[in-house]
Amino acid sequence: MHLDHTHHAEAPGAVSADAHRPDGTRRALRIGLGGPVGSGKTATVAALCRELRDQLSLAVVTNDIYTREDAEFLLRHAVLPPERIQAVETGACPHTAIRDDISANLEAVEDLEDAVGPLDLILVESGGDNLTATFSKGLVDAQIFVIDVAGGDDIPRKGGPGVTTADLLVINKTDLAPYVGSDLQRMARDAEEQRGGLPVAFTSLTGDQGVRPVADWVRARLAAWVA
Repeated sequence: MHLDHTHHAEAPGAVSADAHRPDGTRRALRIGLGGPVGSGKTATVAALCRELRDQLSLAVVTNDIYTREDAEFLLRHAVLPPERIQAVETGACPHTAIRDDISANLEAVEDLEDAVGPLDLILVESGGDNLTATFSKGLVDAQIFVIDVAGGDDIPRKGGPGVTTADLLVINKTDLAPYVGSDLQRMARDAEEQRGGLPVAFTSLTGDQGVRPVADWVRARLAAWVA
């Protein structure tokens, strides 16, 4: 059990938690994935696991309010061995456990490292939330925010902390754009204006590139973390 964590609000750009475990070894890079319900977060996590599992030692923590549904999805699709997938039932709004009281997620992360470590990477998936969902810097080292074209091509323009401040914005389900009337060029332009140079990746998990743009970004973050 690891319940001795306290969380304090941090200023933008604040550093994350200590990069080392109590024994002095480097801990895993922690990347959070958030976004609205139905944007494709769990499918993106599954695709990342398939893409990276032969190269990296990784694990996943999922967050749901009252169920283990996202973890069960990953288990059914056998994206990782069962011992590398941990579920957190938040019992409240999803952002509570990733930003306000992160103790349950920290415990899950640390338990995974104790049980199956050493790990290179831990993905922490939030439950479906709105455009304000952000992760505490005490929980993750970088954040991916996933939206999808079916939510409307005005979502990047509407902004919100998830869209504007995430380390990577993923605009998912681009294959659906012709069917839902979303203008990808407009979304790209609006995202660029909102994000001030922070990267944006367009993905279609059913397409030839699949999750590769996101996986490449993760590999680059991990290389910087190790360095």
